[in-house]
Amino acid sequence: MVTVAVMVGMLDGCARLGLSQKPSWVDGASEHYPSSQYLLGVGQADSRAVATERAYAAVAKIFKAEISAQARDWESYLVLENKGKASTERRLTLDHVTSVSTDKVLENVQILDIWLDRRTGQHYVMAGMNRAQSEAALLERITELDQKVETAIKESRETQDKLTRVRNIKRATKNLVLREVYNADLRVIRSSGQGVAPLYRVAELTAELEQFLAKNLVIGVQVTGEQAEPVRRAVMEGLIREGFPVTGRQVGAEPAPGGDDSGLAPELLVKGTVRLWNVDVRDPQFKYARWCSDFVIVEIGTQRVVGAVSKAGREGQLSEREAMAKAVRIMQQEVASDLAKTLAGYVFGETDQSSGAMPPAACPREEGQAGQRSPGVGPL
Repeated sequence: MVTVAVMVGMLDGCARLGLSQKPSWVDGASEHYPSSQYLLGVGQADSRAVATERAYAAVAKIFKAEISAQARDWESYLVLENKGKASTERRLTLDHVTSVSTDKVLENVQILDIWLDRRTGQHYVMAGMNRAQSEAALLERITELDQKVETAIKESRETQDKLTRVRNIKRATKNLVLREVYNADLRVIRSSGQGVAPLYRVAELTAELEQFLAKNLVIGVQVTGEQAEPVRRAVMEGLIREGFPVTGRQVGAEPAPGGDDSGLAPELLVKGTVRLWNVDVRDPQFKYARWCSDFVIVEIGTQRVVGAVSKAGREGQLSEREAMAKAVRIMQQEVASDLAKTLAGYVFGETDQSSGAMPPAACPREEGQAGQRSPGVGPL
């Protein structure tokens, strides 16, 4: 895109190369591209290519500053999405929305003029975008996202299925954040600084999603095997960071008197087994411990397995005790992270559940026998 833009800009700016007089836009406003009609950025460097990149960056910087300033309006959603590190690849972070804005903006940027200062050898490039043309493109995108948000909200209100409602609210919130990214760009493009007010607020939809999850989709966690309780706590904490309500009550048990349990029976169960053992490796310096885990996520009402996670690893330290402690720590981190990611993918409809494929088991039934799921890991 930069190469094409430079070639187009050369048609307008090549005459400048032969002029010794510095154009007005190098130091300020452009006579031919007034600020009322164009948004401009100037780049300076020893080479034309670098000056061009800096000109584009100068334009993009204006939009990035506006996105950062408006981020507080999306804070509740962005915070919810970043409570944990379980699934960073699917998160709608500030860096991501800024990238969305920059990519869209640069589609409308052109190289308007170039000038070479023969005395100093410095190249100057002016990049800019036509405000009217860019405004039309942004309004079209905002209208499209408004329709998607409205459709998702309507479907969430009409359905009786809990997961369908959750997924539609989530989809509406995500599209609303993206819509507000474009709206922030629109405020920059318009000389008035005015955008188009949305029908919904990100904070309101986020609160609605959290409240619905808390009342309708409680999750239970059961772990067996060596170091089961530390792993169970880590999994529960990971799910809570992901925004899921988790009960400490075992499936089928009554709530503890005076406890802080909500009293709601879990609808999904995260169930698995973990193992640790020392490994005899001929290493004069380090001792090693292996760990493995096999988990499934089960719909309690239907007994259907909707997700599975199997992990294993080997950790080394100077002593067996230190190796075992490290293995427990790594196992907690990786199991909790992957389970939170898998559960979120299922609940929010962000992973394909049609295949129903189960990952190979990580824990052997007996020492030296791999590839089979350990007893007790499966539907209730």
